[in-house]
Amino acid sequence: MDSIRSKVVLVDDNQANLTVGRNMLKTSYEVYPALSAAKLFEILENILPDLILLDIEMPGINGYEAIKKLKNDARFADIPVIFLTSRSDEISELEGFELGAADFVSKPFSVSLLLKRIENQLLIVRQKRALLAHQTTLERHVDDLEEKMLDKTAQVITLQNAVLATVADLVECRDKLTGGHIVRTQLYMKALLEELTRRKIYQEEIATWDMTFFLPSVPLHDVGKIAITDLILNKPAALTAEEFEIMKTHVTVGVDALEKIMLNTPVHAFLRHTLCIAGTHHEKWDGTGYPMGLRGRDIPLEGRLMAIADVYDALISVRPYKEAFTHEQASKIIEEGAGTHFDPILVDVYLSVASEFAQIVEKVGISNR
Repeated sequence: MDSIRSKVVLVDDNQANLTVGRNMLKTSYEVYPALSAAKLFEILENILPDLILLDIEMPGINGYEAIKKLKNDARFADIPVIFLTSRSDEISELEGFELGAADFVSKPFSVSLLLKRIENQLLIVRQKRALLAHQTTLERHVDDLEEKMLDKTAQVITLQNAVLATVADLVECRDKLTGGHIVRTQLYMKALLEELTRRKIYQEEIATWDMTFFLPSVPLHDVGKIAITDLILNKPAALTAEEFEIMKTHVTVGVDALEKIMLNTPVHAFLRHTLCIAGTHHEKWDGTGYPMGLRGRDIPLEGRLMAIADVYDALISVRPYKEAFTHEQASKIIEEGAGTHFDPILVDVYLSVASEFAQIVEKVGISNR
């Protein structure tokens, strides 16, 4: 634990909830209780907290109005806000995320769950501060970079790849049904890429890729899932048609988030493959995929490759609505999907390295089996 305790403001119009919450958090954090949003803003004039726990349904200024005010004030815009709510509908959560909420915790809340959610958000805050500090250091020494350029470039690449890996880990921590998925899919993609290179297939397109960032980008193919409610993401049963439509939005949510990052920084080349993979890995060769309904080679090669890796891993994994398929069954389904779901050329490439996929599963393991 850090020597300086993180500051958390707890906002709830119910005094009993405030007392319970403060007692729950005070052993780990410096807690500032507030009975209203108005009291929250009074506290903020004197204390800059590391995180705000904000009730939604309050008289006067409610939680949604309060977060709008916070995000419109440069002093407070970067403070993560976790909504505390008794609501359990997806629309309320989506509205909160659109307004800038970092997370949701349902009332009555589990002590361990709340503490973990707070810990995750504070970890992100520390990482942001570390990245900003590192960026400031780089800018301060920019005139001295000529002799150290190669070394500094390597450091930046390492940092960028670390950011990709860290965000991917956070996504997988939320999705309890896909343990090990990001590790396995990255290794599948490596096997497919090596076979493409060996057989000199699609080499003209691959020659335009930045191999420093291609494979590190793979784990973020489902980055948009970080905004999908736990009620859907970890539902212990098959999704309804409406729930599946919400789940499908993880593609556009992920693309929107990545595009915002790219707009806000001139150094974003390392996100190009991430954006492409996240946005197109659910497209299908025959045009029936989503979100854009792209067809054939209009689908970028990165997305066509990821489609095979992603579907294979889903097939050999247990889901609430199905048992795990065997490697042989999964391979047959992929083979039968040539020309409809998958690029036929890439299916042939997959079949050449299918045994490597099986070895990857054996090595990494599948936690839900």
